[in-house]
Amino acid sequence: MPELSVIETLFTPWQSLAGGVLIGLASVLLMLTLGRVMGATGVLAGVLTPSAHPDAGWRLALLAGMISGPLVVLAVTGQMPAVEVPASMPMLLAGGLLVGIGVTYGSGCTSGHGVCGMARLSRRSIAATATFMLTTGLTVFVIRHVLGA
Repeated sequence: MPELSVIETLFTPWQSLAGGVLIGLASVLLMLTLGRVMGATGVLAGVLTPSAHPDAGWRLALLAGMISGPLVVLAVTGQMPAVEVPASMPMLLAGGLLVGIGVTYGSGCTSGHGVCGMARLSRRSIAATATFMLTTGLTVFVIRHVLGA
């Protein structure tokens, strides 16, 4: 019988809960203060195309906060968080390209649709999030169990 490779998935319930609370709080605060939806790809697109989005200040601040997260962990714990990516660089690039295409056709990402849109009971966001989750589940199944990667 061939040996199966196992990719261990680590579940950290307290860290996951804290991250979810912070994302939800940031989304609510952005909506309350600026009336904007916190979709990460929309925020990034606004920074990359400043002529189309003259409100780059809050977008840059939000991106800086997202990027500086590991530095906060370093300040609190004294060590950088361990990041392990069980995929090759070509696989990461292909995944990034596919996500970019999906974000374009889906008119948003998981943070925009999944966090903000579903909280507003948007049917379009609920359908988009269900599609994201179904596609993710099928992708993981095919990669782990069909391709054996």
